[in-house]
Amino acid sequence: MKFAKIAQKLSLWAGLPRTFLGAIALIILWGLSGPIFHFNDTWQLIINTSTTIITFLMVFLIQNTQNRDTDILHLKIDELLRVTKEAQNAMLGLESLDLKQLEELRKKYRHLGEGETIALDGTVVPETKKQDE
Repeated sequence: MKFAKIAQKLSLWAGLPRTFLGAIALIILWGLSGPIFHFNDTWQLIINTSTTIITFLMVFLIQNTQNRDTDILHLKIDELLRVTKEAQNAMLGLESLDLKQLEELRKKYRHLGEGETIALDGTVVPETKKQDE
């Protein structure tokens, strides 16, 4: 749980405009220090190593944030499915299906929606009505 809290705070901090501006400022300072260090290999190694480490750590931070957001979204959708009388409660357990089963289900729902179009006012327009117009 500590990691989740730290990751959440870090992801919020990393997304701030001032953090981005700070990163730009550091890159400008590094660039301006080039003539002082005669653009040597160590000078280049500092930025390469720094950006590699930051990128490596950010991958885990972004993945944690994405997993958390996905879990929250799934829970919200599950709740909407649960309280909707016409919804199929079987949809609440889709996480246990393999890719082949999910593709079959996707084809079924795609087929169900093929004959219908949604009008701009949100009403369903059957395909036959569309052709008559």
